Amino acid sequence: MLEIHQFPCLADNYGFLLHDPASGETAAIDTPDGGEYLRQAEARGWRITQIWNTHWHPDHAGGNAAIVAAIGATVSAPQEVERISPIDRVVGNGDIVTLGEWEARVIDVSGHTNGHIAYHLPEAGIAFVGDSVFALGCGRMFEGEPRQFWDSLSRIKALPPETVLYCAHEYTQANAKFALHADPDNALLRAYARDVDRKRERGEATVPTDLALELITNPFLRADSDDLRDRWGGDTPAETFARLRAAKDSF
Repeated sequence: MLEIHQFPCLADNYGFLLHDPASGETAAIDTPDGGEYLRQAEARGWRITQIWNTHWHPDHAGGNAAIVAAIGATVSAPQEVERISPIDRVVGNGDIVTLGEWEARVIDVSGHTNGHIAYHLPEAGIAFVGDSVFALGCGRMFEGEPRQFWDSLSRIKALPPETVLYCAHEYTQANAKFALHADPDNALLRAYARDVDRKRERGEATVPTDLALELITNPFLRADSDDLRDRWGGDTPAETFARLRAAKDSF
């Protein structure tokens, strides 16, 4: 079975090391802090052989150079990562990357940036989604357009509901405050928010999250629901999403 090691990086990022014991390969999923990734891998007796970037932002690809210089890992990434780091293999929607015999399908989840991708490992039931979707939230729309971002979220929504989503930041408690504002009648959301508060009081991570839970509590994934459309307006889910995203930006 694959092993996933999650650890805090920078102010509020999470780092992920994905290890295949059968092949001995280890993939760094994004690289907020190259030195910390190297230390975490060494502590576990793993060698980072690959880097899989989701997008070009420095808190996701800024550690590539340090890791490559130290141990020569190969980099798979969307084209946009070339803004800050060389790439060995450019990947996009529908491509497959492998770790040992495990396959990850690349999904276009652009919107936060125009080249943002996610990595879905169907046999493992997991997806690394970067800043496209968060527990109870989604990434800020820095480069994309609402329809584009909604289409991306729809691809995530179409994954098997049991998929475990590994998102890149500990934003859940702040996201919950807006989610409750956006969808105040959602009883399951209120229960989720209370659980998040309890976890953070204990210093526990709220990542990863289950897609099934997000589908019924995350307002951005529910922009196609009657409840959210009636409350926020919009003739299409993309328009409702745009109104939610704009409201979150100024919340």
